[in-house]
Amino acid sequence: MQIDAERFSWFQVPEEIKKLLILAAENWENTSQSEKYMNQALAKTEDNTEVLVAAYRYFYYKNNYQMALKTVLKVIDKIKKADKLPDDWEQLQPILTNRKEDPSIRLYINAYAASGLVLAKLGELEKAKEISTKVKSIDDKNDFGAGILLDILTHPPEEE
Repeated sequence: MQIDAERFSWFQVPEEIKKLLILAAENWENTSQSEKYMNQALAKTEDNTEVLVAAYRYFYYKNNYQMALKTVLKVIDKIKKADKLPDDWEQLQPILTNRKEDPSIRLYINAYAASGLVLAKLGELEKAKEISTKVKSIDDKNDFGAGILLDILTHPPEEE
């Protein structure tokens, strides 16, 4: 099989990693094989952000929510350390609000919102509501989808 890693020239990872990610995609129907390639890519990149995001998407769409959560939390932690973001929401909220157009902060907010979605999939509804409420409070344009998730999580069950 000929793998054209040049198709992904914008993806800033070594060619070997691109090939592993392409193999994971090409073997999508064979979950054990594609997961093997994805895990090899993760193991060889030492938490490269682009690979973590690709892995999050992979695991999410494979319905492996535990791995999706683990991966998205790595993205969040990595950005938190790089941007020296505080843990406390009261301190973090104004930073996110003021810098939400910065690429790293947008990725942080996206990843945080995604963690809420995955937690909802895992049945952690209260944690998912908490995260969705926080993201919605800084997302006046609903760019990050937290408002939709919050509406779903807080919508009363319909009468039969």
